[in-house]
Amino acid sequence: TRVIDVGKTPGHHPVPQFEINEILVREAKEGRLVVRLKGGDPFVLGRGGEEMLHCAAHGIPVEVVPGVTSAISVPAAAGIPVTQRGVTASFVMASAHDGPEHVLAAARSAAPDATLVLLMGVAKLPETAAALIAAGRAPHTPVAMIESGWTPQQRTTTSTLAHAAADAVAAGVRSPAVIVIGAVVAVRDELLALGALLA
Repeated sequence: TRVIDVGKTPGHHPVPQFEINEILVREAKEGRLVVRLKGGDPFVLGRGGEEMLHCAAHGIPVEVVPGVTSAISVPAAAGIPVTQRGVTASFVMASAHDGPEHVLAAARSAAPDATLVLLMGVAKLPETAAALIAAGRAPHTPVAMIESGWTPQQRTTTSTLAHAAADAVAAGVRSPAVIVIGAVVAVRDELLALGALLA
């Protein structure tokens, strides 16, 4: 098996997306069975749709194997369900990479008590938190920032919407991280108090 590493980290994209698309087509046209392995679900902020369209446009058949998005799996690893009976029956997920606009749009179309799950949101957390408060989210809304989910380095920092940005800086929160905003964050505290979850 030959591995072609095209991994991306925040601020570091050594292989641009157009080149990844071309690698997929080139390798398939050379007769190789190509597996594009991604973390999470390839169709949730994973550019899987773009890659599939590019391959299809070049006559390359594609089979998609869905994954579990980090928007759900990483909070679960930290003991936070994105929905909880009696707390909220819905959640919305948004990319916060470019700032609060997408987050505000998602929050506007959601129930007032919906959990907000933000991906790629660490760098823009000050602007996003301020915008959510200005739009009506309570400053005391619980927030959890879960770094490096499902790895030995996983770490969870909890705060409130008003203090999340400062607490993230104080704790040194870094990407990759999933940010959960909503009352469901308190479930983690209950699990910790019951000894059912490791800190």
